[in-house]
Amino acid sequence: MRLTHLGHACLLVEIGGERILLDPGGFTPGFEALRDLSAVVVTHQHADHLDQRRLPILLHHNPDARVLADPGSMPVISGLGLDAEVRSGPTRVGAVALTPVGETHALIHDEIPRIPNVGVVLRAVGEPSLYHPGDSLDGEPGDVDVVAFPLSAPWQASRDMTGFLRRLNPAQAVPIHDALLSAEGRRLYLSQADSLGGADTVIHDLAARGAVDFSA
Repeated sequence: MRLTHLGHACLLVEIGGERILLDPGGFTPGFEALRDLSAVVVTHQHADHLDQRRLPILLHHNPDARVLADPGSMPVISGLGLDAEVRSGPTRVGAVALTPVGETHALIHDEIPRIPNVGVVLRAVGEPSLYHPGDSLDGEPGDVDVVAFPLSAPWQASRDMTGFLRRLNPAQAVPIHDALLSAEGRRLYLSQADSLGGADTVIHDLAARGAVDFSA
């Protein structure tokens, strides 16, 4: 499996011979230039995970890519004149199994209604598995090899982030959801993830590194 952190919550996952893009949002530069995608997965409708302006551009250049979305994002995507499939249960993209995890976005504030949020686990035979939670920390992905974890968010304290890593304790983890942080703040949160997170977890910061290989 190869992972490219394109920015904020967006990951390009090359696994099982497929190219799957996760959460192409407004804080991620340049994702519309990607080609040869097999699928685009959207965890929820917030603009930093679903860019309504550039998603049609992306799909114009990737006409065979399936769009797999949570229930809340479906009317948004349909309103753009695009076709999408609801991720209501396990599905496959070629040799890759995609399993939905969770149902609801983390609480931002009591006065802000909570929306659907469906994370995803990607698995392919002989390759590491990956869990992307979207904007929620209460999902139960089961045993996974690599976890993408939010570094900072309006709905998350640092203790929530480290508690998430401790609870899942994956062998490997990659930081995402970091666009709101300064360089100094990002270093601080990464340090906390490393020192206070999962006891057996190795943190791999993929920012600006291009495609990085992960072994099973």
